[in-house]
Amino acid sequence: MKTSLSVITLSLLSASALAGTTLINPMDVEYQYGERISEKRQFIKAPGLVTRQSADPVVIKHEVDGEFQGYFKFASQGRGYWMSMDLIHWDHITPAGPWAVSYFTPGQEKDAGTTIIDPDTGLEWKDMIAPAALAKDGQVYLMASHRNGGKTELLVSDDPASGMWEFASEDLGFPVVGDTNLWDPALYHEDDQWYVYWGSSNLHPLWGTKINQHRQRGLELNRFAKPVITAHPDVHGWERMGFDHVHDNRAPYIEGPEMYKRGDTYYLTYAGPGTDGNVYGDGVYTAKSPLGPFEYQAHNPVSYKPGGYVHGAGHGNTFEDAHGNLWRSGSNWFGVNWVFERRNVLLPSAIDKDGVMYSTARFIDFPFHAPTGKYQDPNELFSGWMLLSYNKPASASSTLAPQNDRSFDAAFVTDENPRNFWVAADNNDSQFVTVDLQGEKTVRAIQLNYADYLVQGEAYRAPLPGSGVSRDAYDAQLYTHYRLSVSTDGESWTEVANNLDTQENRANVYVELDEPVSARYVRFDNVHVGVKHLAVNGLRVFGNAPGKAPKPPKGLTVERLDDRRSALVSWTPSEAKQSTVGYNIRFGVAKDKLYHTYQIWHDEFAGELAGQKEIRSLDLHNGYCFAIEAFNETGVSKLGKVRCVD
Repeated sequence: MKTSLSVITLSLLSASALAGTTLINPMDVEYQYGERISEKRQFIKAPGLVTRQSADPVVIKHEVDGEFQGYFKFASQGRGYWMSMDLIHWDHITPAGPWAVSYFTPGQEKDAGTTIIDPDTGLEWKDMIAPAALAKDGQVYLMASHRNGGKTELLVSDDPASGMWEFASEDLGFPVVGDTNLWDPALYHEDDQWYVYWGSSNLHPLWGTKINQHRQRGLELNRFAKPVITAHPDVHGWERMGFDHVHDNRAPYIEGPEMYKRGDTYYLTYAGPGTDGNVYGDGVYTAKSPLGPFEYQAHNPVSYKPGGYVHGAGHGNTFEDAHGNLWRSGSNWFGVNWVFERRNVLLPSAIDKDGVMYSTARFIDFPFHAPTGKYQDPNELFSGWMLLSYNKPASASSTLAPQNDRSFDAAFVTDENPRNFWVAADNNDSQFVTVDLQGEKTVRAIQLNYADYLVQGEAYRAPLPGSGVSRDAYDAQLYTHYRLSVSTDGESWTEVANNLDTQENRANVYVELDEPVSARYVRFDNVHVGVKHLAVNGLRVFGNAPGKAPKPPKGLTVERLDDRRSALVSWTPSEAKQSTVGYNIRFGVAKDKLYHTYQIWHDEFAGELAGQKEIRSLDLHNGYCFAIEAFNETGVSKLGKVRCVD
């Protein structure tokens, strides 16, 4: 079994892109407890509720004199930032000295206690929000979002791994157009000219302008900004609000512009239609100059993840890895404690022979390889390790009694919905949860996803950088310790992983086993969590089951609806769950551009709704092609027949 599985995995990868380790989404980083939830925005009514989350990531590759120094990820509410050498293992860095914080005029922030008053200016400031980052000439530049009336600081570091930064400019000024906020900024530089793009609104467009170098005043915004992108939900189906773009009569938000250049083409990406649901994604416009005019790319959105465990892939940036491969960062929606609770994702990406930028969301919440060379197709990175735990029976040492008509059963650790979670009745080292895979399978990796239930009190909020408060006592309490074990009979257990030698607060733990093991049962044992309740929303197990991959689905039909932004996709579903766990609807603007993926589960719809899905993200004026593949615990079918509609 082990040899044949290795052969399968190797056949999926270009020889130059082989890697010995894998990653998964959401990214496995130390998300910080930084957000205190106001009463009107939280899902769980509890005073003093705090949650860990991260959004709006920008990832840059840092080089000095052509030598790779590492990847750096900056994001909202990070209490600092993260560094990696391989896109897999990320270390959190707490900045020392000056730091890029988001300023507000006093009283703008309604949640008292979330800001600090600057004694020199009287302005309120809080942790960095929706930052811009740029690597240039061996240095990294960083700027946070700011509200009108604050100040716009540009920081620079030639050694971001050290946490040391200094001011490149302490006040760039504010725009005089649009909503007059420098929110969701992006930096771009070429030919000794700086540019900045910004915007986050359901009323205003996104903006762009130059940053000029003044002899006396230093860097300053050119006040002659121009609109670069405007939302058109009447034409672009993916810009419609609502779960699965079921329009709820709200105007869509567009935000988070980011610039990338390949050859003579400028790719300006942007996020929409809203970060509080499964359809959050990024679109792209192209141009031949940094400030346009910009043209909407036919293939859009460029990054998109509406189905599966991970929902959403919006407000990110485009970056190249050390091997020249393209990636998109992004935010995915969790929405456990409040509507804007998010994590971060990485999507393998590319620009095809026709200059079309795209990302693949196909199996990006399953393990995929970190490349050690140049890949030809982002889909090559998929490991072939399948989800073995979907809706499998689970049992626990104890379960908290239902609260306000909400239950916390152990079954929620396998339902692939992070908004459901198991909560133990007690928080101690005797608590565990076990998943029965219902047969011996080859287990290769485990993802352990903690949830936050009723985390209350200021003591759980990580200190703000620059506040003068030490993190030592905080870090000593807010860590997670676990053991992961497997068994063939549910009685004799073998430990396959633990993290007892670290003190990290990791919410989305991913463990690739050193060697594949044969097991029927997988168990998580709690050793320590630093909050009141032990809660887990996913014990996800990956590997392969004996047997055959499913056959390609048959009977595919596609009907373009009266509203041409939507199409009804139908097929003949498999009769047995054992033969098919789920389907990937793959679609795009041409037969050779099936870049979008919508994943659904085989048992997600029943009766007359089985074997059909309405896709509502289409462009009014484009034709589209569709195909479907099925997957189970053994592998993935060949892609079915392609059907195209005008």
